[in-house]
Amino acid sequence: MALRVATTKLGSKLLPMLSSSSLLHSHATSFGGLSFSQICCFAVLEIVAGFKEVREEEKRQLVGNVFSSVASSYDLMNDLMSGGLHRLWKDRLVSMLNPFPGMKHLDVAGGTGDVAFRILETVNSIKRRALQDVLLDELQEETRIYICDINPNMLNVGKERALERGLAGDKSLVWVEGDAEALCFEDRTMDGYTIAFGIRNVTHIEKALAEAYRVLKRGGRFLCLELSHVEIPVFKELYDYYSFSVIPAMGELVAGDRSSYQYLVESIRRFPPQEKFASMIADAGFQKVEYENLVGGVVAIHSGLKI
Repeated sequence: MALRVATTKLGSKLLPMLSSSSLLHSHATSFGGLSFSQICCFAVLEIVAGFKEVREEEKRQLVGNVFSSVASSYDLMNDLMSGGLHRLWKDRLVSMLNPFPGMKHLDVAGGTGDVAFRILETVNSIKRRALQDVLLDELQEETRIYICDINPNMLNVGKERALERGLAGDKSLVWVEGDAEALCFEDRTMDGYTIAFGIRNVTHIEKALAEAYRVLKRGGRFLCLELSHVEIPVFKELYDYYSFSVIPAMGELVAGDRSSYQYLVESIRRFPPQEKFASMIADAGFQKVEYENLVGGVVAIHSGLKI
């Protein structure tokens, strides 16, 4: 119902907002007369959050503010921005994970529970097919899916959704407020690690990958679903137009927050291309690293094994 109402609003209001003046999107930056050498010095001290230059210590707060702002409308906006495709992408992610009863799994940046619920449903479906298998019953009791998110507002959304699904008392789901760069879990304790639409928002991607490697058992699998880079020229132009013109306007209409969705779009463009990110995963120690492009590279699923 909410999706239908939002779509109606978009149909009546989006076109006027995208006037000819709003279609021209400039990424030019004013350097205030700084010399090239001064700019280079600042570049050493700063990192990029979206296309906005911020000091490293400020990025965590910036990202936190963005997700606190969008938490209540996060799922609706995902449906609108992807046309509902994000559900299929997450289904694909979980199918590649191949969950099993008794597994210990860590889903990072998964506060709303979207991935965790899918993993639990897969595990439960295995149990239902087995019916009277006592061993599987015992393994089911041992299943733990840890949903780790740095933002308490996103976790609260997930807990509310678990309540709506009748899963509030399910011991298999464990909600943890934590940092992807400094996980609170012991070494070699997880059978699987997933992160969906979250790794581009960490301050140091290398640290997050190192932590993923640390907490996984040998044989454990790392899977990352992330918005990525489109290389097909015509499709890329359409995608850029949609990203920079339509999505921020959509965020303003539906969530009342244009700037947060402007950040989200720009952060995608700053994220490493598929091959570069694959090499970063390999550098963290993972083997058999590969990736799968979906929708021409709009999103990609990267995977690696700890052997």
